[in-house]
Amino acid sequence: MTALRQALVDYLSLRRSLGYQLRRPEKLLHQFLDFLDAAGAQTITTELALAWACQPKNGGENWWGYRLSAVRVFAAYVHAEDASAEVPPRELLPCRPHRAVPYLYSERDIAALVDAADRLRTTLRRATYQTLIGLLAVTGMRVGEAIGLDRSDFDPANGLLLIRRAKFGKTREVPLHPSTVAALHRYLACADHECAARTTAALFISTAGARLLYCNVHWTFKRLVRQAGLEARTGRCRPRIHDLRHAFAVSSLLDACRNGAETQCLTLLPTYLGHVDPAASYWYLSAAPELLALAAERLEHRRGAKP
Repeated sequence: MTALRQALVDYLSLRRSLGYQLRRPEKLLHQFLDFLDAAGAQTITTELALAWACQPKNGGENWWGYRLSAVRVFAAYVHAEDASAEVPPRELLPCRPHRAVPYLYSERDIAALVDAADRLRTTLRRATYQTLIGLLAVTGMRVGEAIGLDRSDFDPANGLLLIRRAKFGKTREVPLHPSTVAALHRYLACADHECAARTTAALFISTAGARLLYCNVHWTFKRLVRQAGLEARTGRCRPRIHDLRHAFAVSSLLDACRNGAETQCLTLLPTYLGHVDPAASYWYLSAAPELLALAAERLEHRRGAKP
């Protein structure tokens, strides 16, 4: 194993111990080291890093920037031990990712999605997607967290879901409303009836009796969006399944503001959503016109109260 290959093993191990997953950067960095080997290079240079990053030739600048950013962080790690390793400057192919604008679902939108799911082909499939959409809407869970749940993670006696190995390796408990507990009970009864020979421990199951696949859930959700008649609001604001999480965060804060409990909500919401940094939760709230309207209303009220 070359020195750079060993450095990559150590680098990935260190960053993963800090909670990063690095699935795509790992793949890219192995490809970069293959490129260096083919060029006969013994260390990282800015010239070679740029040449590798600008592949394929018809790729977009953001993709090139992402590739170079993966090398840049690794190169900085290598440079700490090997001063000859060059770290590509930050101003070289800066990566500027564009976030999608959250599609904030109304209660009517969510009801339309659940109604659309009621037209799926089998009883189990209808129950699975109606319950999954409902759970995402009322808990703000990530899709991967929901489909990763096992039956043993559901504690109906205490009204809790245990989410294991979530983003950054975190585990947390999510309290449930009694109506959500009842809905999960109904779903499990349907799953037992429709798939008695099931061998998976998964909470949400497919018609084949296996755990749901992430790609299939997204495909089915897009189909339900069309059937529900939900349309994109702009080119960057399209109804995505992940936006159920955004809608939950916004509706939670709106309810808290109406009850004078916004400070408590802002303290608890990041933990409930499984965010390591509260700033991640604030992004979920930043694109909500309802919150801006409420803030403006309060500001006008305070101005009017001045002597």
